[in-house]
Amino acid sequence: MAAQFIFRRWNWYKEQVIKPIFSQRQSLVTRFVLLIILSLAILYFDHSYRALSQVRQWLTVAATPVLFLADLPGRIWGTASQVVMSHNDLLQENARLKARNLILEQKVQKLASLTAQNIRLRELLNSSELVDEQVLVAEVVGVDPDPFRHRVIINKGAIDKVYEGQAILDAHGVMGQVIEVSPVSSRVLMLTDVAARIPVQNHRTKYRAIATGTGRTDRLELQHIPVTEDFQEGDLLTSSGLGGIYPEGYPVGVVTRVIHNSGDAFASIEVKPLAEVNRSRVVLLVFREVSGLIEPINAAQTGVSKTKAEKKTDEVRR
Repeated sequence: MAAQFIFRRWNWYKEQVIKPIFSQRQSLVTRFVLLIILSLAILYFDHSYRALSQVRQWLTVAATPVLFLADLPGRIWGTASQVVMSHNDLLQENARLKARNLILEQKVQKLASLTAQNIRLRELLNSSELVDEQVLVAEVVGVDPDPFRHRVIINKGAIDKVYEGQAILDAHGVMGQVIEVSPVSSRVLMLTDVAARIPVQNHRTKYRAIATGTGRTDRLELQHIPVTEDFQEGDLLTSSGLGGIYPEGYPVGVVTRVIHNSGDAFASIEVKPLAEVNRSRVVLLVFREVSGLIEPINAAQTGVSKTKAEKKTDEVRR
């Protein structure tokens, strides 16, 4: 009986009090004011008696997945942006380190080629000037499609003070020389091209010779070497500096085979170039320094064309 009485009283309260409050006949302003009063009462009751702390905790737990999903796009975008920025920074740092490493290796090559004997001779001659070249880092951007011509294009040209006949190095040794210059790019003739010639010197015996290209990326040849000359497998050949094109003392190649044919007055010597002519992407342009000033050498001085190159080769051989 008591339960029925309470139920009837609740229905009467709902019909007489609660329903009229939220009936559609009430204005929006009245509803808004009543909701504000109700919210303030709940806040005061919770602040004073902590009665809704448990409810608040459950609501927080229930809202956690919603908050996570709402924040997920921002997190994904932030992570992606950070990864892209980190990747770009690493690429730039890698490029800087490669250029710096190439310059340092070039300096090591130069120091390796200067023996203690040469230093003592310079001191005896009261010479205080050591050969030191200015270099410019360039990148190979094109390759000649003709398989019988070993030529590449680099991304430095006349605006960078590149000149015809300028020597090209990579991280391992002499690579070739510039044969054609445009404002923003240059064409390079590799050592291994059949038209290429470079004056070299045996680092062990100091004998000078001319290395010629064979059309193969893994081989140069020394021709017309008397059989009496001392050449051995493993001998290091460096640039002799004769001819005024290639600077002196840079590694060119290593002797891999010495052929003595019976009855021949000359030996045939095969040389493996140290420069990675078909792999190197970053190269060095070497500027010859005269009396502290960089002096470009024009085509007439360097003998870039095939006819002048042959004349220069003949002069060196004589």
